[in-house]
Amino acid sequence: MAAALRASILWLCGVLLMLGATARADTLADIEELHKQGKTEQALQQADAAIAQQPRAAQIRFLKAVMLGDLGRSSEAIDVYVSLTQDFPELADPYNNLAVLYAASGRLDAALLALQQALRNDPRHLQARENLGDVYMALAVQAWQAAEVQSKGDDAKLLRKLKQGEAIVPKPVQQGSSRHRR
Repeated sequence: MAAALRASILWLCGVLLMLGATARADTLADIEELHKQGKTEQALQQADAAIAQQPRAAQIRFLKAVMLGDLGRSSEAIDVYVSLTQDFPELADPYNNLAVLYAASGRLDAALLALQQALRNDPRHLQARENLGDVYMALAVQAWQAAEVQSKGDDAKLLRKLKQGEAIVPKPVQQGSSRHRR
């Protein structure tokens, strides 16, 4: 009898866990759909409600950060990504998107560190690799610009590198942004 009761309880726990995972997936899909429809503020409200119920819901928290970034609320998005990197240090995507926001604010050194961590977590993360290249090139352009000022424009080789670098670096990265992944 005790074994049967224990088996029933384990089965019920399994069913409840599956229902919780299904509900979380439905909630995530609902939030994503609202965001796609341009109802981002409403999507954020639903995300906040879901996070209040399940604070460790990484996918919903990640989507919230993406939406905040899309709304131009970068400092709030950064806070969410930092929190995700603390709670889930093994994930690459929060580090990648955090790097994008750091680069957008001109914090290229912080972006570099975040991208390096993303790639330690997932060496095959294509978007992080591309963003890393953008950050390295933006750092090179910065260095060449500083050198150009010191040379007072007298170094033709340096000017050529600077021109080529500025042509390669995507304009948003020159101003401090990069691409993120959803």
